Formats: sequence, C-alpha cells, structure tokens
Amino acid sequence: MLAETICSAVSAAGLGIAAVTAYRKRFLTATRIAAYSLVPIGLVLTGVVEWVSDIAFKPSVWLGFGVLGVAWLLFMITRAIERRGGATRKERKAAARAARSGAVAPGAAAPSLGAGVPAAEPRQKPKKQAAANGSGDDFGDIEAILKKHGI
Repeated sequence: MLAETICSAVSAAGLGIAAVTAYRKRFLTATRIAAYSLVPIGLVLTGVVEWVSDIAFKPSVWLGFGVLGVAWLLFMITRAIERRGGATRKERKAAARAARSGAVAPGAAAPSLGAGVPAAEPRQKPKKQAAANGSGDDFGDIEAILKKHGI
C-alpha cells in the first residue's frame, strides 16, 4: 500500500513538472517528462509494484537468491579448476585413449625432413631480356595505341 502511494505521488509530481516545462514553451521536453512520470502509475495499475514488493519482503525469495548464488559460485569454481588442468574433459579422454593405443610412432617427434638441400634461389633473367621486357611492358600498350592512330 505504501509503494502504491509513493508511485502515485511521483507520477503527480512528474506531471506537475511537465506542466511547468510546457508553460515555458519547451513542449518536446514536457512531453518526455510526462511520459516518464506516467510509468510509475502504470506499474501500480498493472500490479507489477505489488508483485515486486511481495518478492522483496519474503525471506524464502532471498533464500532462493542465495541458493542461485551458491550454484553460480560452484560452476565458476569447477570451470577454474578445469582450466588449470590445461584441457577439457573430452581432450583428456582422447589423450588417454591415444596413449593406450600407441597411435603415435616412437620417432614421430623427430622432424621428418633432414638437413637436405638448401632452397634454390629464383633464377634471374638475363640483363638484356630484363631491360627489353621491363621497359616494353610499361610502354607496350601505349605504343600500340599510338601506332593504331598513326602517331
């Protein structure tokens, strides 16, 4: 009952402020203030305020919030412990299965390629050919257009 009275008073005060704001010719702001001030009375009329006040003052509801908090804390603790292990449960099971079956060859950790031949460097074009292609590629299209127009 007290919550409904407070919400009604807040709505009435908000509508008064909206009226003063409208008197000052700030209609957009006045409309916005009126909208905000009608929300508390709307919540009272729909019964939301009574429902919230019933929830807020029941010890069983607070006990339920406490139980949910403990459950969340337990989930977070188990996740932290699992992360310290370095892998998920599925990964640990797969690793244990692979160790039992001997799927990895004994020498698999050694690199498969030996010292081998060093990588070959790319071949370079002869200077005469590079000069012809280099300047010809840039101006070849231009020369073709000029020849086409007879220049």
